[in-house]
Amino acid sequence: MASMSDSYLRVQLEERQARLRASVNGAAQTTAIAKLLREVDSALDRMAKGTYGNCEGCDGSVEAGRLLADPLVQFCLDCLTQEQRHALQDDLELASRIQRALLPPKALRAAGWDAHYFYEPAGPVSGDYADLIPCEKNDSELFFAVGDVSGKGVAASMLMTHLHAMFRSLTTVGMPLDQLLRRANRVFCESTMAGQFATLVCGRASHTGEVELSSAGHPPVLLVRKGDVGSIESSGFPLGMFNEGEYRVQKITLVPGDSLVLYTDGVSETRNPSGAEYGTQNLTQLARGHYGERPETMAAAFLNGLQAHAGATSQDDDRTLMVIRRA
Repeated sequence: MASMSDSYLRVQLEERQARLRASVNGAAQTTAIAKLLREVDSALDRMAKGTYGNCEGCDGSVEAGRLLADPLVQFCLDCLTQEQRHALQDDLELASRIQRALLPPKALRAAGWDAHYFYEPAGPVSGDYADLIPCEKNDSELFFAVGDVSGKGVAASMLMTHLHAMFRSLTTVGMPLDQLLRRANRVFCESTMAGQFATLVCGRASHTGEVELSSAGHPPVLLVRKGDVGSIESSGFPLGMFNEGEYRVQKITLVPGDSLVLYTDGVSETRNPSGAEYGTQNLTQLARGHYGERPETMAAAFLNGLQAHAGATSQDDDRTLMVIRRA
């Protein structure tokens, strides 16, 4: 295990140990509590001996993502029984359904804006985040966000769910965009392990055509205007990297037909059989050729371009792309 992950898991296990011992002292010791306490004690003992993270079946390494999701895991996937594999598969399928239920509608019209996105996990669950939140009080603005949590698998998907809950709560307060990102960054720092972070770009689109945009270490946003495609670069560090972060808000105005294209690096870094990345240049050229089209048409063109580039290459990263057009 990496030292930062090891340190984080030790703290988590010690906290669980303290809570379990308090439960034992405060009430009659149940069989379930005693068993769980023994498992936590055993995990801490393995850490002290330097064998934590080793599979007890084959002495290989337990998958890091599974350890982050459950620090008491003792067997790698290859050493699970058939029954345990079925149970794990059921859990993953449930997690996938829950995660997809958190996504906004694929197509949305609000505050004079049309939006559409595609969301393609590389596995059963995803570390990508996509959200569209219309103003509850009136049809005056649309909040939008696309993010990407570091890592893959179950651990990343748990943090993606955390991001979703944070922004769904914070956007109801009505605070300025830079303050919203600073607050989200502090919460993310306090609730994740060292070394975990998320890139994110978010904004508010007004019914007047004005857009406020801020980015936390995320790939550039494409600004698609008639005859021109520009890019809006990140203005801050990723969420969770430093406790105190500053996030500059950029303001632009779009006229009918103009669009914004937001995407995760799984899109721009899609590789072809030769190993070449799709890149932002191809995204820019495609966006220029589809100016003024409906978001679903433009998103479909991006997806077709990615698939043509990738060919038979398997998808190795989550891919999310969102198009928001001034109607």
